[in-house]
Order: sequence, then structure tokens, then C-alpha cells
Amino acid sequence: MTWLPEASAHAMRIDILLAGLTIISLAVLGLVFGLMGLNVLRFRAGRTTVTARTQAEHKGWGFEIAWTSATLVIFFGLFLWATQLYVVGFRPPADAIQIYVTGKQWMWKVQYPGGQREINALHVPVGRPVQLLLTSEDVIHDFSIPALRIKHDVLPGRYQSLWFTATRTGSFRLYCTQFCGLGHSRMTGTVMVLDATDYAGWLNGTPASGSLAAAGEALFIRSGCSGCHASSRYAPDAGDSSRAPSMVGLYGSRVVLADGRAIVADAAFLHDSILDPPRRRAAAFATDMPSFRGVLAEDDLAALVAYLQTLSPTLPPEAGN
Repeated sequence: MTWLPEASAHAMRIDILLAGLTIISLAVLGLVFGLMGLNVLRFRAGRTTVTARTQAEHKGWGFEIAWTSATLVIFFGLFLWATQLYVVGFRPPADAIQIYVTGKQWMWKVQYPGGQREINALHVPVGRPVQLLLTSEDVIHDFSIPALRIKHDVLPGRYQSLWFTATRTGSFRLYCTQFCGLGHSRMTGTVMVLDATDYAGWLNGTPASGSLAAAGEALFIRSGCSGCHASSRYAPDAGDSSRAPSMVGLYGSRVVLADGRAIVADAAFLHDSILDPPRRRAAAFATDMPSFRGVLAEDDLAALVAYLQTLSPTLPPEAGN
């Protein structure tokens, strides 16, 4: 597994897992076909010796049970390892930089907390966790950076989360690996991993019209959200608390939904609550919130989510400051 550079902290673990799966699969394949070939030669047509017939009639199951059990245990161990890697891949550290990535035929749009924007390019610092919040404006895409060993489907109207920690500076390719139309082959880009100084210089040198959270606050007021939801940490009684929950401290808290489920209010929860309110309605509030699907673009939703996160006691790190 050395034909691709290992540029993330978990790349080696994934390579070892894939190598293990490949080696064990080839070993089992060789064993099965080897035994098949051996029996074809031993009991081929024309060989009628008593020894062969006796061996066929008094078959022992010990060897077959042993190798079947051994491969089962090995594969189950690899499954548990893969499950652990999968679960960890969707639990970013608390200090991860959040970057919003939107797929659109046929480009990747990237937004940073500081308000910087890019098309088909992604700048990240080396040695620091980065969380990507992925969504699509049209069809299903798939975001893949082979050198970082990350890959995930990107679905319309939903947030998907991935995180990584880059371990080496340089430029690496990113791709859409889900056929998404005639321009699919052009939906590529470049990931630039910079050291801390260069990354700070890039952020400061890239034009930005205010932070993403500031744009989200203005949009929150302009869209009428403040009429129902309390949103000021300095005036928490603003909004109609009898109709809708306060946004102060919502991000990161546990919310009990109307169907009885208790889930964590993460970025995906906030995003889905705006687009599909009935599925995310809190149990304590019976008022139906209107859906903003088709009203707000994904860029606007990213700004709103970024703003709502700042209302929690523990603020997510901002890459633009």
C-alpha cells in the first residue's frame, strides 16, 4: 500500500487494514482452490484404488473446522478494527477547524469560518484536526482525497461529516468519485496542506466579506428567525420562548424530539432542522416551523449553522481568526 502518499494521521491504519484484508482473502482463496485442486488430482476419474475410496468414505472434519474457525476469527477481528476506524472517523475532536464543502455540478465550493471562499481548492494547516461538513446542492456526489484516505458520499440537503489531521505539507488531489453527470470528470480540485505560518498568511491574504458567523447572524434576523428563537446570549429572553426553543446553548446539547428520541444537536442537526423541521421538532414545542428548503441556499445554511454554533458556551475554533 505504498503507491499513494500517506498524508493523514489515520492513513497508515487504513492501509494496514486494507493490506490485512487483501492478504487474508488471498490466503483463504489459495487454500480453498488448493484443496479443490488436490482433491481433483487424488480422486480423478480412473483412480479406483482401495486407499482412495477408503479415505473418501472416512473423511475427517477436524482440519476443515480448524481453518474455517481460524479465518472466521481473523475476519471478525478485522471487522471490529474497521468498525473502530469508521466510528472514530465521524467523531471529530472538539478543537477541529470546521470547513463547509458544497458539491454542485460540477465543482466543489468551500467556505471557511473567517468568510474566505474557494472553488475546487481546499487549504488546511498541517498537524491540526480539520472537520469537513459536506453537502450537495443538486445530485449525489462523493468527496474523496486519496492521499488523506478520506472518502464519503455527499447527499443533497443533508450534512455529512468527515475529519482528518494532515501530517505532511504539500498539494494533493481531490475528486468526485460518484458519477454525477456529463461534467463528472472535471469535478476535481487540489488540497493544499500548509504549515501554521503559511496557513495564517493565506487566511489573512484571502479576501473575505466578514466572518461566516456574522453573515449568519444577519441572515437569522433578516429571515425572521429571531421572532421565535432567542438568539442573544446577552438577552436570552428575546424571541417567543413558548413557541420555539432558545438557540443559546443549543449546539452540542442533547435534545429530546417529539418521537421520544434523544440526539445531540450537532451541525447536521441544525442544518436538518432548518430544512426539515417536522423531523427535528423538540418534544416540548408543538408549533410547526416552516421549512426553508428552496428558500435558503447551502451557502446561507452554512452561515446560519456557523452563527448558531457561536451561541453555545463552548465555541468551535474559527479558522479565520
